[in-house]
Amino acid sequence: MSAERKTWKTSARFLVGALLLIWIFHCIFVNEARMRARRGELATPAGQTVNWDTLGRTEQWQYGWRHGPPALASTLGSVRPSAFLAALGLMGAMLYAGAARWRIALSAQGFELPLRRIVHISLIAHFFNALLLGTVGGDVAKAYYAARETHHKKAEAVLTVFADRVIGLWAMLLFGGIMVLPNLDLLRQPGLRTVVALLLAMLAGASLFVFLAFRGGVSRAWSGARLWLERLPRGDWIKRLLDSCRVFGKTPWFVTRTLTLSMALNVLMVLQFVVLARGLGLQVSASALALIVPLVICVAALPISPSGLGVRENLFVHLLAAQAVGVPATPALSLSLLAYAASLAWSVLGGLAYLTLKDRRHLRELTAEE
Repeated sequence: MSAERKTWKTSARFLVGALLLIWIFHCIFVNEARMRARRGELATPAGQTVNWDTLGRTEQWQYGWRHGPPALASTLGSVRPSAFLAALGLMGAMLYAGAARWRIALSAQGFELPLRRIVHISLIAHFFNALLLGTVGGDVAKAYYAARETHHKKAEAVLTVFADRVIGLWAMLLFGGIMVLPNLDLLRQPGLRTVVALLLAMLAGASLFVFLAFRGGVSRAWSGARLWLERLPRGDWIKRLLDSCRVFGKTPWFVTRTLTLSMALNVLMVLQFVVLARGLGLQVSASALALIVPLVICVAALPISPSGLGVRENLFVHLLAAQAVGVPATPALSLSLLAYAASLAWSVLGGLAYLTLKDRRHLRELTAEE
């Protein structure tokens, strides 16, 4: 792919994210102005009460963008400082748990990095997550540093990042699938039923992929699979990746340990939203958030917009505003933005870590050349 085409694709996705954000802000601002007008809280410059139904669309938009932003700012400012500080701490705990999970994958492939170094690289990856597309953009940076660990095992080093992400996504889907059971009453909402059906389909696909990748079996059932791979571009490299995947499956307790850490990370993630919701004074059950948060995060991981912006906010507003949950649009948007702000604060630390590492010499090799 040419550099010009890559630039156009990246620009297009940034544009998609910006449009999604503008659209959700616009809808919420206009809805906020509509509700205020019907409560008799809006007045014309002449001091008369605004009759919303007699306004033209352009006038409605003007009132929305005039009165909506202050309402959103007021909601954001109403969060208790202690709740936001707790959310920051929980975000840090999630990053640490993610680094510990990646260390298990590195160890399975023979890379013994100190946990401090892994946390350092994970912070840098988190920094790039705020800049690149989707919520997996930081994996590119993580794979880059992992590949610099060795000359002759680059494929295996990069694979540890891939395996870490696959286990994390699978565990999140599994967590969401489990949380469907205590939230069966929410499935009465057509919109939620559709998203939950998508989650269960993704869970089934991810479970099959994890089994085939870590346990194998395709080449035994289809003897020509290896020969077919050899004909592909970089076929030898793909075969090395598959063989390395088998190492994860053969490593004792690898799946159990990484899955356990991932589940703990998911609990911390949901707890962060519960704390912020309580800090905003929202009456939403922790059980409902335990279903909705993994749903949103999994979809936002798709490379549609930078850091999932716009996609995440639209989904949170749509799912939390369902009648069975009952969170108004403006507080739902505030909840999403506050969680993103906590993540962004740690991205700043990741940027500082990047500045201290990027100009250094290569990370020392941990395996001798063959």
